[in-house]
Formats: sequence, C-alpha cells, structure tokens
Amino acid sequence: QVQFVESGGGLVQAGGSLTLSCAASGVIRTIDAIGWYRQAPGKQRELVAEFSSGFSDGGSTFYADSVKGRFTISRDNAKSTMYLQMNSLKPEDTAVYYCNGRRRISGLTYDTWGQGTQVTVSL
Repeated sequence: QVQFVESGGGLVQAGGSLTLSCAASGVIRTIDAIGWYRQAPGKQRELVAEFSSGFSDGGSTFYADSVKGRFTISRDNAKSTMYLQMNSLKPEDTAVYYCNGRRRISGLTYDTWGQGTQVTVSL
C-alpha cells in the first residue's frame, strides 16, 4: 500500500507563488507514475503535471498547457517526496490540488490519491 500526504496550499494573490509538497510512504517501488491533479468547483479533476517514472530516475515529464512555463514539478527520490512550484498564479488556478500515484498491473491502472490541499488565488 502507498499513502500520500500533501501540504503547502493556501491563499495567495494573483501573481504570487506557492510550493506544494507530497510525501509518500509505503511500498514506493510499486509506483509507476506520480503527479499532481487539481479539481476546481464544478469541474472535472485534471492532470497538472506528472513524472512517468514514479520516484525512479529517468522517464518523462508532462505539463498541462495551462501551467507550462509557470509550474515546475520536482521530486526528491531519496525522501519519496514530490513538489509543485507554482509561480505567476492566476485566479483560474484556484482548486483543490491532489497528489497521485499510479500503478499499472496486467493492463489495469490503479490510482492512489492524497487528501488534497486547497489553493486559492485572489485578484
């Protein structure tokens, strides 16, 4: 089993910055991909950024078009911790941000989610 705990959300003015953290525990080696998702009120959960190789070196990085150039995903594999540095925040970035770990077993996908952390960007 894998568990995730997010931290770092809060209230910030437009143009400001926040850094989110996601600490993973459990059987980390079973994770194939790790990433950040967000869900705004009345909208579907969407992928923000992702590492395709979990907490292992290598792999590729994905960013949603809406955050490219403003957000940076990073990880400390030794600490099993993932980060999301968010700069030039906009009101439309307001959402609950979730840490996700994905496992692929025999063609099936299994997702593990953190509890979420609220990010609110004011004008």
